[in-house]
This record gives sequence, C-alpha cells and structure tokens, in this order.
Amino acid sequence: MQHGIPYFPNDQQLIHDRKAVQKHLFRYNRLLPAQRDKRQALLKKIIPNIGTRCSIYPPFSCDYGYNIYIGDNFFANVGCVMLDASEIRIGNNVMIGPHIIIAAANHPVNFDVRNTGLICGKPIFISDDVWIGAGCIINPGVKIGEKAVIGAGSVVVHDIPSNVIAAGNPCRIIKEIT
Repeated sequence: MQHGIPYFPNDQQLIHDRKAVQKHLFRYNRLLPAQRDKRQALLKKIIPNIGTRCSIYPPFSCDYGYNIYIGDNFFANVGCVMLDASEIRIGNNVMIGPHIIIAAANHPVNFDVRNTGLICGKPIFISDDVWIGAGCIINPGVKIGEKAVIGAGSVVVHDIPSNVIAAGNPCRIIKEIT
C-alpha cells in the first residue's frame, strides 16, 4: 500500500487501522476550541508523525493517519481531508486553506480491475513554506516545491516547481515569485 502497489482495503488489519483512527477523529472533531490541550493530544494519536506548533481546525478527516508526515509550524483550516493510502509528506511552515482534499489514494482506470476492489496510492510531497488556498484538490503522486503558492480552487494534477504562483483546473504556473 505504502509503495504504490495495488491492495485490497478490506484487509482485516487495514479495517482495524481505519476504525481506530475514526474513533480518535470522532472525538477530535467534537472538542470545543477551548479544549486545545485535549485536541493536540488527540492529533498526535491521529498523526503520530506530526511536528511542533501544528494546528488543524475541525472537522478533519484521514484514512489511517500513520502515512501522514507533517513538519513544524503547520496550519490547516476547517474541512481538511487527507486520504493517506500512500505517504503524504508536508514540510515546515505550510499553510492550508479551508476545504482542501489531499488524496494519495487512487483507483485503477480499467473498470475490470477497479471492480475487484483494488486501490492503489501514490505519495504526495508538499515542501517547506507552501501556501495552498481554499478549496484545492491535490491529486496522487504530486510534488509541490518550496515556497509555492497554490491559488484557491485549484486542482493540482502535475508537479508544481518551487517559487511559483500556480492556479486553475488543471493547476498551472501563473508566475514566478521573485
């Protein structure tokens, strides 16, 4: 699963892992803003590989949590979804707007294979100092370079280099950041 090899999500261990993280997510998404300490403790259970000074506003959703790696000083606004069938690696000082989907999970294009229930994943890499605007979708296998800015509503289907502003559907480079 973590290496992009097709797998069956109905594997008993994967079902167990999803149920475990869903219990934590249920509690996390119902805590009051004033319950910051409890929320941080639960976030560490959901995403064991998370840095310091990280905040994800509820509601938040993910498949497993253990395939997500987040650096320091991270912020995600409300409605963040991380489908972590494969690794999602996020660097330091990354800001994510509301209602973002980061989907490392994918389904086969061939319907005969897809109908067997197989799923595959491709890792997503978001480098340091990236800002992703509201309502973006980051597709499987994408790499976003350092200091890139992704405009609101973008659908990122290809790699985005460092130091650029990119936007659109499909997301494309608008200009370099100088």
